[in-house]
Amino acid sequence: MPHSAFESAYGFSRNAVQLSNWRQAPWNVWAFRNVSELVPSARISAGIVKPETPDADPSGLLRESLTIGGDSRSIADFLTMTSTDALVVMKAGRFVADYQAAHFTSASRHIVFSISKSLTAILAGVAEDEGLLDPEAPIVDYVPEVAGSAFADASVRHLLDMRVSLAFEEAYLDPTGEFARYRRATLWNPSAPGQDPGTLLGFIASMPKGAGAHGGPFRYRSPNSDLLGLVVERASGERYADYASSRLWQKLGARQDGSVTVDAAGTARAAGGVSMSARDLARVGEMMRRGGDLEGSRIVSQRWVEDTCRSGGSAEAWQQGDFVHLLGQGRYRNKWYQTGYANGAFLAIGIHGQWLYVNPAAEVVIVKMSSQPEPVDDATDKLNLQLFEALATRV
Repeated sequence: MPHSAFESAYGFSRNAVQLSNWRQAPWNVWAFRNVSELVPSARISAGIVKPETPDADPSGLLRESLTIGGDSRSIADFLTMTSTDALVVMKAGRFVADYQAAHFTSASRHIVFSISKSLTAILAGVAEDEGLLDPEAPIVDYVPEVAGSAFADASVRHLLDMRVSLAFEEAYLDPTGEFARYRRATLWNPSAPGQDPGTLLGFIASMPKGAGAHGGPFRYRSPNSDLLGLVVERASGERYADYASSRLWQKLGARQDGSVTVDAAGTARAAGGVSMSARDLARVGEMMRRGGDLEGSRIVSQRWVEDTCRSGGSAEAWQQGDFVHLLGQGRYRNKWYQTGYANGAFLAIGIHGQWLYVNPAAEVVIVKMSSQPEPVDDATDKLNLQLFEALATRV
């Protein structure tokens, strides 16, 4: 029997992609572009959109050679070896290179994993600008259901800066522990027959406090960001997807709808469930580079962007925290990473190779969407950072 068009394109049949394997290679190459077929998802409407401009030819850039870590290769080779699905480069507000891997286009959407956290923080900033959300307020003022949990005496600021004390480990490959229970509650992992996955809020409300006080070291724990999504919903009175649509997608002039995965109660996976096009994510970066507006539309205040990308965040918390090995002089504020580089570059990052890099000094924004086999790969992360720094000097 001849192979189907799907099998010819991807090397496996569609029914081979299951909830149990969608984040694993080789199935992730298709799954990361089609998450809504696997996990219930809410649409983030772009509204009435302008036509997308033609792709910018990347061929000249791809042929250029770079030497990174003593390894000299073409940029195209670096993209292939880091499982790249899409690369978008902007310079001074203009798209200058659009690369897509096979079976991907500028209209395709891709899950951005923890870049979702940075998008959720923008929504929190918008709610703060609108006078609906106080980042210094107790979380229970917005979500009283967590009064019996680790979050009972924590503030929204603790959520925003990942300084909540939680007895929880971000163990992506643990098939049986609390992280696996968390993923079942988000409907990202299958439940055993007869097993109730529960809900995301139910899981969060059961989380115990860690040994230290809130406000200590930077501790990367994804449920903080899901809870922030609930805070935004309660403060705004709108569902996450609707608020993201009216306050971000439509004001950005996004050309494609986005989506966000939801649990059985319809709660958005604000920590990692957003899918969007690479160009629309680049527009987010350009908005941040420009201090909170894009094409004359104010999205979030310049004060909030300045605090997030330049002046805010605790160097001490970072030095004592989880990712100092990646950015030795970094800081973390409002779910964005400050690199500490002289050029002022800042980042949003997601597992499996999702990146939004903004270099204010060079006026460059880079989006990289990938299907790396491992969720976390320190060597590849460092390679990507060097790649972005080199690209910023080439465009």
